[in-house]
Amino acid sequence: MMRLLLRRCTLLACLLAASTALAQPAAVAERYSLVPASADGIGKRYMGREISSVMGWQGAAWLEREERDREERTDLLLAALALKPGMVVADIGAGTGYLSRQMAPAVMPGGKVWAVDVQPEMISLLQAGLKRRGLTEVEARLGAVDDVRLPVGSVDLVVMVDVYHELAFPYEVLASVMKSLKPGGRIAFVEYKAEDPRVPIKPLHKMSEAQIKREAGVFALDWERTVGTLPWQHLVVFRKRG
Repeated sequence: MMRLLLRRCTLLACLLAASTALAQPAAVAERYSLVPASADGIGKRYMGREISSVMGWQGAAWLEREERDREERTDLLLAALALKPGMVVADIGAGTGYLSRQMAPAVMPGGKVWAVDVQPEMISLLQAGLKRRGLTEVEARLGAVDDVRLPVGSVDLVVMVDVYHELAFPYEVLASVMKSLKPGGRIAFVEYKAEDPRVPIKPLHKMSEAQIKREAGVFALDWERTVGTLPWQHLVVFRKRG
């Protein structure tokens, strides 16, 4: 049985998410609605979907499981991202740095990977892993639930792997991502395919291509391509206008 059952928030985390939503200014609150929380959600809806609960740092070992490369075919994902030397890449929701570490060699020489996460405990695990491997081209950064906290106009590519559906403030996070992107920069959403019932993931932890396009469509982004060759996920890429 797949260990995606780990992707649950604690009761405290759910309560914090709801109270944070209630404390937001009216303009922000209008984007979201509060609903009775489902078993895997936080009781907060955005653009027709309930936001899922977050996998806590306690489930970090699952991110590094031996079978992950085989199950998700990370090699195909890396090829599809078309990384090049000199690129600045931001791995949002980097967790333990599993993908950040694998992207780093492809952007060298001259490139950089910013590994962003909102959990201090994940940042500590990430930094320890980077130190063990001597990867100085990856930098761990602590983000906020509504802001990736990256320099304006600094990033060529933003990658979010199985993360976007968990964002408590998806609009605000994407707005901050847009600020961090260079003109013509790209955003890559990697999400489990909601269209495929054979993908052994709970529904709230999946997203359809149509839903991804709907939520990206409120920003100055143009759909570039969708890659469907990954076993469980689709890669949906957008480019920033201008």
